[in-house]
Amino acid sequence: VQLQACGGGLVQAGGTLRLSCLASGSIFGISDMGWYRQAPGKQRELVARITKSSTTNYADSVKGRFTISRDNGKRTVYLEMNNLKPEDTAVYYCNQRVPLTAIDYWGQGTQVTVSS
Repeated sequence: VQLQACGGGLVQAGGTLRLSCLASGSIFGISDMGWYRQAPGKQRELVARITKSSTTNYADSVKGRFTISRDNGKRTVYLEMNNLKPEDTAVYYCNQRVPLTAIDYWGQGTQVTVSS
């Protein structure tokens, strides 16, 4: 399985970006998908997750600004990021997990930089 993330870039504070992550393979429909981020000198942290049944949860720091969604037909998970802040600057990683299994895949990461 491969995860291809894209959509990062440089944006001014208050701007919007939309990340996408395309998954290969046939297990997307039974997978929980997530977006994590890692800023320089910090640990990787959860940004948002969406279960196979589309239940979502978000880090407190992004609630009300970010929206995670999925399209099972396209094997793609999205992260819509609005009202971006400089503290959102990080490398964003896509994650795929199948509950009750050892399946836990990571994408290559996409850089998001928010200027003040």
